[in-house]
Amino acid sequence: MKNQILEKLLEERKNGLKGGLYHKTQVSLTYNSNRIEGSKLTEEQTRYVFETKTVGFDADGLPVDDIIETSNHFRDFDYLLDTIDEDLSKEIIKTFHKILKEGTSDSHKAYFNVGDWKKIPNEVGDIKTSLPENVDKDISNLLDDYLAKSAITFNDLIAFHEHFERIHPFQDGNGRIGRLILFRECLKHDIVPFVIDNDKKLFYYRGLREFATQSGYLIETCLAAQDVYKEWVKYFYPEIEVDDDKIGK
Repeated sequence: MKNQILEKLLEERKNGLKGGLYHKTQVSLTYNSNRIEGSKLTEEQTRYVFETKTVGFDADGLPVDDIIETSNHFRDFDYLLDTIDEDLSKEIIKTFHKILKEGTSDSHKAYFNVGDWKKIPNEVGDIKTSLPENVDKDISNLLDDYLAKSAITFNDLIAFHEHFERIHPFQDGNGRIGRLILFRECLKHDIVPFVIDNDKKLFYYRGLREFATQSGYLIETCLAAQDVYKEWVKYFYPEIEVDDDKIGK
């Protein structure tokens, strides 16, 4: 049986319900995740793109890629819902990236492997990540360890997210793909999902950077974000129990 939050998201999408939890999640997750990575679109502009599938505002000075990636992120969230019954896999992860980057200027660059692992080494800040020749093996090991667990906890998901970001498998878009995976796996394992708010970006980045020595910092940042999503659920569906990190059924 699907958990209740997932059921409501799927039901609202199917019925085209406006102003509900699905609508709010799409706009908030897309806006904040893109904004963390430097997108210039405001939350109101993001909402307009979602609601009208058009750019009906003055886009002067806005990078075209920001608009394309906003639209693509909405599609990524729907793909998240459509594949929720499948175990996380390299194919799903690569498809997230392919959808996000489709039609962007990056997709026309010879070195940029849209929908596949990076070809050129990269860093996060001054932190080295997996070399291109090691990415496939590193992702395989990460997935093998993760899928071998008999039960997935909130802390397991945060640790997976940090490890994924440390591998940094794509040339660009790793943060957004990582946060989509995190939301997906929360839903899949009956854990209340959450959106990392752009206002908490510095706390989030610090949590990732210091995870090896102070894992609690990232965990607490994510728990605070989860508390916000719980309030959304309680507002739209007070009958759903979300008092701890698990979703009542």
